[in-house]
Formats: sequence, structure tokens, C-alpha cells
Amino acid sequence: MDFPLIFAISWAVILGLGGGALTKIGGWYYDLKKPSWQPPDWLFGPAWTVILGLAAWAFVLSWNGVSSDAERTLLIVLYIMNGVCHFLWSPLFFTLKRPDWALVEVPFLWVSVLSLAIFLRQWSELASLLILPYLAWVSFAAILNWKIWQLNRPFGR
Repeated sequence: MDFPLIFAISWAVILGLGGGALTKIGGWYYDLKKPSWQPPDWLFGPAWTVILGLAAWAFVLSWNGVSSDAERTLLIVLYIMNGVCHFLWSPLFFTLKRPDWALVEVPFLWVSVLSLAIFLRQWSELASLLILPYLAWVSFAAILNWKIWQLNRPFGR
């Protein structure tokens, strides 16, 4: 296997499994008031699997389109920055039980995904399009996070 494939698979698996491990759904979560339009809990795992798989594929397509070491470095940095932002949300929301702090983190995650969509376009239009479901899902999750915060505040008592 070559580097872009190893990196892409590792990135997706680490975020998927790590995010799942950090998402402890228990009594606290079930006791939260949630909007009627929240998807069922079972949908989140498959949704993230597809989204992260598409984003990993976008990395490989983009890697094949870069023309310099500087562009390769930028591509890797964009994915690492996104990975960090992605990884922070679950422990804030579920482990620390702070939807308010997770809500503060969401714009950083959203901008990291938007950055992928924008920058990847120069290397592969298809890669940029493959990021759009990720952007849509994070946008939806941000609205859901906001609504859960609104229905249950204040936190940190």
C-alpha cells in the first residue's frame, strides 16, 4: 500500500473508532431533552462511516492531484487539523457532558471541513464534492447541538 491510502484509511479509522469510543451514551444522554427531528441513535454510526469513508477517498484523489511537496504538506495539515477538531467534539459533549462547550467547538470543526471542501477543489473537483456530505452533516449536527443546549441549559451545575 502507498502512503496516501495508508494515511486516508488510518485517518478515517482513527476518527471513526475514536469518536465511537468517546461517545458514551448513557443515562445522562437519554435524560436530555431532544428535538423531535433528531435522527435515531443507530443512524449516527453508519452516517459517520460513510462520511469519513468519502473524506478518506477525497484525500487519495487530492494526493494524486497535488504537484509539489508544499501542496502535499498542506493537504496533510488540512486533514490533521480537521482530525483534531473532529476528535474534540465527542469528549466535550459526551464525556464531559458539556453540550455548551461542544457548541463552542463546532465552528472550528465546521471551518476545518469547509477548508477541506475549498482547498481540495484545486487538486480534484470530485474530492471537493466528496466532502460536501461531511459539511452538511456537521452543519446539521451543529444545529442539533444548539437545540439540545437550548432545551437543557444551563450545564456545568
